[in-house]
Amino acid sequence: MDVANPVSFAVSRIPGLGWLTTSVNLGALAGLASVTFATMYGQSRVFYAMARDGFLPPAFSKVHPKYRTPHWCTIIIGGVAALFAAVLPLDILADLVSIGTLFAFVFVCACVLLVRRRAPRANRPFRVPFVWVIAPAGIAVCGLMMVNLSAGTWIRLVVWTAIGLAIYFGYSVRHTAPSKWTVKNRD
Repeated sequence: MDVANPVSFAVSRIPGLGWLTTSVNLGALAGLASVTFATMYGQSRVFYAMARDGFLPPAFSKVHPKYRTPHWCTIIIGGVAALFAAVLPLDILADLVSIGTLFAFVFVCACVLLVRRRAPRANRPFRVPFVWVIAPAGIAVCGLMMVNLSAGTWIRLVVWTAIGLAIYFGYSVRHTAPSKWTVKNRD
């Protein structure tokens, strides 16, 4: 339809349902806000866990004395997100979130296969059923969706990945707690 709000646009074109357009727009706005909030909330917890394991500086693992939440992570992530929202167009932000999420899914699917191959007898409270079908299918579907994103989005992914690798090799390699990352076999 080549419009920014296809559902709202479609509803507005149906005779007698014009009144529903405002409700659809408010629902979309509430949904977008809740997804953004949940993403930033989740990211602060990811950074907290990474800092606790030594992948990020200890400042990211500090919790508020009263509320017991990783308040510095939340403040930093909120500030960075606000800065990006202020200077980048929505379509670029959407593409960045899309390619980042898809790349993470591809990576997780590949790692599930790798761990299944390297540690076949590992204790797994949850096992992916039909892993040799589901994980490659996940890689293929997410990869196919990534291929359809713009060249600029791919360049930004490469830059962000390079920044992440620089942090990993510049800081995390020397500070991580490798003893935590052993896979225990079933006996």
